[in-house]
Amino acid sequence: MDNKHRRYKAHISTAGTTQFHLRNPYVIAWWSAAFPGFGHLLLSKYLRGLVLFIWEVIVNNQAHINLAMVYSFSGQIEMAKDVLDTRWMLMYLPVFLFGIWDSYRTCLDLNKVHLLAERENAPFNSFVIGSLEINYLDRRKPAMSVFWSAVMPGLGQLHIHRLLTAFFAMVWTIVFLYYSKALVAIQLLFMGDIPASTNVLDRQWMLYMPSMWGFAIYDSYMNTVENNKLYANEQRSYLINHFQRPGFRAKTGRIAGDYDLSGVRHV
Repeated sequence: MDNKHRRYKAHISTAGTTQFHLRNPYVIAWWSAAFPGFGHLLLSKYLRGLVLFIWEVIVNNQAHINLAMVYSFSGQIEMAKDVLDTRWMLMYLPVFLFGIWDSYRTCLDLNKVHLLAERENAPFNSFVIGSLEINYLDRRKPAMSVFWSAVMPGLGQLHIHRLLTAFFAMVWTIVFLYYSKALVAIQLLFMGDIPASTNVLDRQWMLYMPSMWGFAIYDSYMNTVENNKLYANEQRSYLINHFQRPGFRAKTGRIAGDYDLSGVRHV
């Protein structure tokens, strides 16, 4: 990229496609509440998201928060109280709340940048080739991203060439599957030994997995849809700039709805 333009809508690199687009800040904040770091990863704030994610895993494990949640859900309140380590628990709350607040604030800022970048409509690269990878804008099916993410978190991101998120999701899914002993429990379940299948599970690690699977599916679907929009936008701009007759004026009508900075459409 050069410095001829102030803002770009997207950047294509061998590691993936990064772009600005409108997001609902409440959805981003919800994902930060579900698992600190996920909201920032959805915003492509990878370093900040990874710091918060690792902090969540370490402090949650030391404080036994997931285990306490399992006891609370099953009505064993006293056991939930006994298992919590308050030395770590009191450390957990400030950073947890910061993750929610910061992802919400950042989402609002990036929505503003998106609107400015759309107005400037600066050209951006749509194809990159390197010694290790090739990446380019293309149409892909969101349903396939959802399917592969449901099979294994990270595969949906590989489908749309989001290599950083794919590596992150696959590595941590392996960690969660291994320490939760989920695959051992599934094997025992198939053999019909339900009590052993239940007892072998590590509930502290098991509770991480629904958030990881849900995040991988949502992230791959949302980015597939937005990448398809970016592809169509880039193609439209190219055709207009290279093939449209000079002086051509298209009739414009009133748009059925517009967006505010929260990313919500109003009719």
